[in-house]
Amino acid sequence: MKRVLARAVLAMSIVLFASVSTSREAVPMAEDPKLEARLVDISQELRCLVCQNESLASSHAELADDLRQEVRELIRSGKSDQEIKDFLVARYGDFVLYRPEVKPLTWVLWFGPFLLLVIAAIFLGVYLRQRRALAAPVALSDEARERAKQLLKG
Repeated sequence: MKRVLARAVLAMSIVLFASVSTSREAVPMAEDPKLEARLVDISQELRCLVCQNESLASSHAELADDLRQEVRELIRSGKSDQEIKDFLVARYGDFVLYRPEVKPLTWVLWFGPFLLLVIAAIFLGVYLRQRRALAAPVALSDEARERAKQLLKG
């Protein structure tokens, strides 16, 4: 009985140690609630460079924490929202924006999926036509029908 109790205590302490070692300290909120609200507004329009399908505001990646801190510093230095976005685009490219501007460099991002859909529809149409042509019954001539009868009898 003592062994079971000792094993249970050991297991609980291992679980407790593992959970304490993997947790991180909460990121402190800014002293200025207006600054923090502006940070959230801006970071919802930015893409996390690690997660790629999450906004910077909702990401828990360490790089996202660093980028949010960088945005805080830019806000404190008096930069406008557009200046902050321009700075991040210059540094990380248009991919950092959730909705990049429509310009020649981003046409692939905006119109690429539609182009792929059109190409897939064309290939599907060609494939179905070829398949229908192969499945159509071929009419036999009288001569071919007689030859087939001869082959089946012989």
